[in-house]
Amino acid sequence: MSLRNRIAAFAALVAVIAAGWWLLRPASPASETAAAEQQGDAKKPLTLAELERMGVKTAAVQVATGVPLGTMPATVSLPPEARVAVTASFPGAIRQVFVIPGQTVTRGQPLATMVSRDALQVGSNLTRAKAQLEYSRANTARLQQLAGEGVIAGARVLEAQAAVRQVEADASENARILSLSGAGGGGLITLRAPISGRVSTVAVQTGGPVDSSVAPFVIDASNAYQLDIQVPERLAGLVKPGMTVTLPGNTTGRILSVGSAIDPETRSVLVKASIGAAPGLIAGKSVMASILADAGNNAIAVPASAVTRLDGADVVFIRTAKGFEKRVVAVGGSAEGITVIVEGLAAGEVIAISGLTEIKMTLGGE
Repeated sequence: MSLRNRIAAFAALVAVIAAGWWLLRPASPASETAAAEQQGDAKKPLTLAELERMGVKTAAVQVATGVPLGTMPATVSLPPEARVAVTASFPGAIRQVFVIPGQTVTRGQPLATMVSRDALQVGSNLTRAKAQLEYSRANTARLQQLAGEGVIAGARVLEAQAAVRQVEADASENARILSLSGAGGGGLITLRAPISGRVSTVAVQTGGPVDSSVAPFVIDASNAYQLDIQVPERLAGLVKPGMTVTLPGNTTGRILSVGSAIDPETRSVLVKASIGAAPGLIAGKSVMASILADAGNNAIAVPASAVTRLDGADVVFIRTAKGFEKRVVAVGGSAEGITVIVEGLAAGEVIAISGLTEIKMTLGGE
């Protein structure tokens, strides 16, 4: 090999070594800093404002008033004292009807008018008693004057006074009968609503007969209802009188009694609860009721959307100064969109109630 060729080969070898060194050389401090900054930017968590723009919402947790045992089917009914029958004191015939089934009425509102021969007779008796009373009083006054003059004995005055009291009693009795029956002196009776509520039964029609053995109208009070709740046998031992019952729309009530036997067909126990009036409630309606047990002093109520499953545990995301952090909690029950936390949260802490998926992404896909 000539000298020129040797020089060319040596130059090529030097070029290859230089290129390899350039590729394998250590990164400069400036390059390492830039790379670290880029990596840090990639892992930097989103700010609270950014999370809010992504749909994350927060709320402060509150102390729970009860632990939901579950949501169960129930039927709205009326307590015994809430249904009142309107009866006629005298037999007769309906002259005019003013209401229809389902109509809301107020106390004292006319329901119907009827005519009665018996009421007419009582009215006539009252008229005669009033006339007799006037005569007896005038006669007593005359006898008192004669007795004062010594013309007659005082015993006759006493007899006249006794007769006045008898006539007064007769007149008072007839007047009271007419007043209680709603009848006038001419035999016309007005049947009125004894309470405010809803007309549930109209058992008469215009021109039809009425007697004291049949209630022409039945009024259901609209200010109180009762629930007949079917509680599964697995929960029957947990339900106690006095527990709170809730219906959709924040209507609440109290357990009155718990049945002592299990229905063999439904495998449930009948529980009765009292509940106040609410829009849409009507006797016979089927609803879903939630029963709340005592939550204790440390139970916390949160929206059900705030709790998620992660690595086999129930967790919530607590808001911190830098973002959010997960916390494992113990769930006591859930109903009507509310979950009760019995361990892991304190009143006043702020948690995420929506956008939990986005929060998981900011925490490294946990």
